[in-house]
Amino acid sequence: MKIQRIAQGVFIAAAWLAASAAHSAEPWPKARPIQFIVAASPGGGGDSFARVIADKLGKAIGQTLIVENKAGANGMIGNDAVVRAAPDGYTLGFSYAGALVGNKWFNPKMPHDVQKDLLPIAQVSRGGGILVVTPSFPARTFAEFVKEVKAHPDKYNYGSWGQGSGGHIAMEAIKQQTGIALQHVPYKGVQPTLIDLKGGRLQVAFVDSNSPQPMIAAGDLIPLAISGTRRTLLNKDVPTLNELGLQYNSDAWYGLFGPAKLPPEIALQLNTAINQILKDPEMLEQLARMNTSDPPIKTSEEFRQTIASDIENWGQIIKAANIQIE
Repeated sequence: MKIQRIAQGVFIAAAWLAASAAHSAEPWPKARPIQFIVAASPGGGGDSFARVIADKLGKAIGQTLIVENKAGANGMIGNDAVVRAAPDGYTLGFSYAGALVGNKWFNPKMPHDVQKDLLPIAQVSRGGGILVVTPSFPARTFAEFVKEVKAHPDKYNYGSWGQGSGGHIAMEAIKQQTGIALQHVPYKGVQPTLIDLKGGRLQVAFVDSNSPQPMIAAGDLIPLAISGTRRTLLNKDVPTLNELGLQYNSDAWYGLFGPAKLPPEIALQLNTAINQILKDPEMLEQLARMNTSDPPIKTSEEFRQTIASDIENWGQIIKAANIQIE
């Protein structure tokens, strides 16, 4: 009887191992749900957008994506979790331009190299910050803004959503190319910046493309320029810096990433799925509500080149302005 029980136990264990092996041998992505790491806090615009992408991507590839927020250190914590994950396609990351491009320059001691240790899979949006002024500011166009500030050096301050933010970098590029002089006031996010603009404590700011829309619609803010390479979907009458004669060839963007050694066939399947999602009418409506530019349809390699170009462009501005983050 004892031998029979042992034999039964051996049989059950062997059957379990065989079933486990068969399960693990299933082709990606059938084996198990995918961990979807978002390098941002819950509840913000980036998090909301990430969840839309996760839902649509899961339906496209036939597997559930479980969203996990890993915020902190300007996205570095979330990105590092992706870097250290097994390159099997069951851990993906959702991150943004500042977390990769900015960290490359502002965090030289960070635990990974964004260009070597992360695989850019697909760019999922592009846009830019908006240079705005309040109605009390004596300018209604970008040319008038430059003329006014040039006539009164260091009279005005400008706000952005933080030291080393995309808005900070864009304004420093404007200062370097036009010769205007105004002082930076870094806020802890866009909302405090908007509060001071509304309260009259600030007249000039770079803000994101979405948050200020109610104030723009109400006439409380006047948009003068977009820092992205294309006009946004809601502010089609607001020119880009390039259209205004300046050189600023970087967008604000979100993207999908994987560990550096992710198999190319998985990366290609994900890239194809994302690019198809970006053509969906429902997604186009979502991008319009976020006030991004037209959706980018890029290969993984083209997205890699975008990141490399942004790192070079930001680096030139940061070095010339001697921008540092403590």
